[in-house]
Amino acid sequence: MENKVFHYDEPFKLESGQWLPEFDLAYTTYGKLNEAMDNVVWVCHAFTGNANPSDWWNGLIGEKRLYNPNEHFIICANILGSHYGSTNALSKNPISGEPYFHDFPFLSIRDVVSAIDLLRKSLNINKIQTLLGGSLGGQQAIEWAIIESDLIENLILFSTNAIHSPWGIAFNESQRMAIASDPTWTERHPKAGMNGMKVARSIALLSYRNYATYGRTQSRDEGQVDFFRANTYQNYQGEKLGKRFNAFSYWMLSKMFDSHDVGRGRGKVEESLKAITAKTLVIGISSDVLFPPEEQEFLAKHIPDAQYALIDSIYGHDGFLIEFEAMTETIKGWLK
Repeated sequence: MENKVFHYDEPFKLESGQWLPEFDLAYTTYGKLNEAMDNVVWVCHAFTGNANPSDWWNGLIGEKRLYNPNEHFIICANILGSHYGSTNALSKNPISGEPYFHDFPFLSIRDVVSAIDLLRKSLNINKIQTLLGGSLGGQQAIEWAIIESDLIENLILFSTNAIHSPWGIAFNESQRMAIASDPTWTERHPKAGMNGMKVARSIALLSYRNYATYGRTQSRDEGQVDFFRANTYQNYQGEKLGKRFNAFSYWMLSKMFDSHDVGRGRGKVEESLKAITAKTLVIGISSDVLFPPEEQEFLAKHIPDAQYALIDSIYGHDGFLIEFEAMTETIKGWLK
């Protein structure tokens, strides 16, 4: 696997009308591009993911997996605003010479896709054999498949939607309220809002899993009155994220989630989805309360000739990061 950085040294206009003076995209490549240049598998990462899909999708991507580097040229870019090497709020603004912090401009899914497409063009890739994305990554993949309808042959969407729901926005707002309640959030410092972000992560976990998941994985002992597994789990996950992420990126990407609407400026959502020409598979998770299966059913209904598959799992939204065997078998069946 190779870690690289794409530098775009021209002003980049955002959907909001604001500009980034320039930007970097950190990305990884895995495997080799064949002579025909028709073995590209492009992966779009989810909320706090990085540009190495073999880290968080190792059941789908890697040697002896469905998408392996011996056959495929696998690419994943860390999105604008994220923490793992791409331009974000902690990056230095070349105009001021200081980090952006709270002045970092708002980013939409379309901005992210436009930046990734510039990377794609710089690599002279004119065809993507398969585009994969789950959750926030799935939102990117849908937008890209609409904007560049002739680019993508196969589109696989996991646990995602065409427009972010009021339910999802409410979860995100509660997380931002937690960050904003941290007294350090107003500081122009890389660690600003860190304790608030840890609380935000514990809120998010409730939407990523569900009642049954916690009952199985964080069960209480008979007679127990305090110090439950669920207590320590929530705190542990907040601390874990705090070691690898920052509150500015968390805030920005949550707002990006909220903005997602493929119909914006295009008319109805249903009509926008009809622009997708890629052969499409949409996969839902039965117990997902954040992106419930009806959202994937909607996608499959309105993307021409799309196929829908439901995976039975207790793991909720996180099922698309866990149920690798079922997802692999579903994709294999669809490819046949």
